[in-house]
Amino acid sequence: MTHNTDDTALAAPSVPRPRAAESDRAGDRPSTGRLIGVDLARGLAVFGMYAAHVGPDPSEPGATGFVMELAHGRASALFAFLAGFSIMLITGRRTPKTGRAGRQAVVKVVIRALVLLAVGTLLTRTGTPVEVILAFYGLYFLLALPLYRLAARPLAVIAGASALVLPQLLYVIQHARSIREPSGVWAWPANADGIVSLLFTGSYPALAWIPFVIAGMAVARLDLAATAVRIRLAITGGCLAVLGYGGSWLALRLVPQAVSVLGASDGSEGGSAASAWWSDTWGYPDGDTPVGLLVASPHSETSLSVLANTGVALTVLVGCLAAVDAFPRFHRLVRPVIAVGSMSLTAYVLHVVGIRLLGIEELPGSSLRVLLGFLGTVTVFATLWSRSFRRGPLEWLLGMATKPAELVR
Repeated sequence: MTHNTDDTALAAPSVPRPRAAESDRAGDRPSTGRLIGVDLARGLAVFGMYAAHVGPDPSEPGATGFVMELAHGRASALFAFLAGFSIMLITGRRTPKTGRAGRQAVVKVVIRALVLLAVGTLLTRTGTPVEVILAFYGLYFLLALPLYRLAARPLAVIAGASALVLPQLLYVIQHARSIREPSGVWAWPANADGIVSLLFTGSYPALAWIPFVIAGMAVARLDLAATAVRIRLAITGGCLAVLGYGGSWLALRLVPQAVSVLGASDGSEGGSAASAWWSDTWGYPDGDTPVGLLVASPHSETSLSVLANTGVALTVLVGCLAAVDAFPRFHRLVRPVIAVGSMSLTAYVLHVVGIRLLGIEELPGSSLRVLLGFLGTVTVFATLWSRSFRRGPLEWLLGMATKPAELVR
């Protein structure tokens, strides 16, 4: 049995049943781990997003605060990384689809992207305190889609180059806007607020987050069943994390007064600016100083941050793939998490709706009990649902929305 690559979880093919195997083309070696491991990684990303939104404040002392801090930013980066993987699953993972099948796949990706843009916009307009990622996610799909025919190596080169260049460009644009807009010399067009936010000024600006997506596309092209490939990816992930976080740690100590400048520009009462090499608890620079480009905290949108979080995402994915393949008991143990990952769009929307209905207005800051309640509810729901249905409810609707793509000739 092969997976239908039209199944979607945040617009990604899902693999809810462990007996299923993936085969991109006839003759490929089937392996349940390659896709089920992706769903496990996606399930962990869902849990991380829950922790970031309805968990205790990461500035709390002790192990709980530390675990919450690990989820902040890194879970959303993992989502973006897996978005690239999803594009390739839809358009042909190892070999891009061509001809009519290729055209239909492209239209399916475009439809998914537009639906995510619409759903994300609607959720944002409900007034929820969550910084909803779905509209950004849809834009990532549209921006990265033209690259889907490329092989792994050029994709990796583009991902690396964009990680090094685009955050600097984003800084220049944001800095220019902060200087000129008050004087009236610079102003975004009145009807451009949406796209400007998605590209430059929002919580997940595409200019800094698209490298995650392209990196995921590059990884999806590889033979992820091969042990040698997994080892190289694990080493690469570790090196990127060390380069990003370690580079930031070193830069903040070598550049004169960097920490004091960041602390002054931040002005918050959170953690020390000395922790800006890995933690969001210190706050954010206000954009008035280029020293902010030296930090690697998850939401800082710097090159060091992108490199570090790509390394984390890559390491998590490889670990999930290897663990699912190597340990059958572990596989059975994490089936509920896999079920959540197979319907991550449903899980994500449910938690945003739950936050709105419960009237939670300050994020993060809920008690650990609230977080466990959210996690338990979505896990039970996903587990029970996956016993009867191949796709989550919103994943099914999203799949139906792409049916017009089959009319493409």
